[in-house]
Amino acid sequence: MTITEAIVLGLVQGLTEFIPVSSTAHLLIVPSILGWGDPGAAVSAVIQFGTLLAAIIYFFRDIVRLIAGFFRGLITRRPLADVDSREAWLVVIGTIPIVVLGLLFKKHIESTFRGLWIVTTMVIVVAILMQIAEWYAKRKQLRQFDDMTVADGVAIGLGQCLALIPGSSRSGSTIMTAIFRGIDRPTAARYSFLLSIPAVGGAGVLELFKERHALGALGWTPIAVAIIVAFISGYASIWFLIRYLRSHTTHVFIYYRYVLGIAMIAMLMTGYLKG
Repeated sequence: MTITEAIVLGLVQGLTEFIPVSSTAHLLIVPSILGWGDPGAAVSAVIQFGTLLAAIIYFFRDIVRLIAGFFRGLITRRPLADVDSREAWLVVIGTIPIVVLGLLFKKHIESTFRGLWIVTTMVIVVAILMQIAEWYAKRKQLRQFDDMTVADGVAIGLGQCLALIPGSSRSGSTIMTAIFRGIDRPTAARYSFLLSIPAVGGAGVLELFKERHALGALGWTPIAVAIIVAFISGYASIWFLIRYLRSHTTHVFIYYRYVLGIAMIAMLMTGYLKG
């Protein structure tokens, strides 16, 4: 991996991991357009740590507060007694479904679901679901984090499982499900990003361990560059999306997904991308 490739791939990962447009689709398309080919699982695993670090740094105070709340609820056996404890347990509850299904269907995720036609289909399908969610949100009184329930956590956690199919977008799946549940958009984004820390962290560690022998071939300088670029652009993406959703809907991302999906279909049908 060259320095140029590291910068571009780190930027693509950082900008698309948290914005609901599917980082997987972009990490497949951009290298193909530039004539680089598939960057491989090792590269994907490495640059994920840049965006993971971005989420940890951005929400560091929240994480410390929620960890304290989690153990306080555990010790007192009253996990929903106060705000911090309840929020912490909502993150735990929302993480359980993707851990269970991810382990159960690991082989299918790594083989059956990796085809580009499946990625393309999910880019468009989730766009449609996001549009339905926005239509539904117009008819609901939206709630904030303090009003979230265990049922919300379970539902959004199940929605996150959709991201096990590449092309769905983890943030797109969780934000969409939260909006369906009547959660306001900034809260949906914040909860989605908090859920990303255990989900992306766990998956990243497993993938990195599996691909550890391929890391040397990438070069340690490009690896460092990719992680740093992914961290900076990922942090900026979190900052942007939370503020953007305070006064906007997700429609701009929905329309972008439609354009991306149509472009992918065209590239697949003309042989520019190999499905």
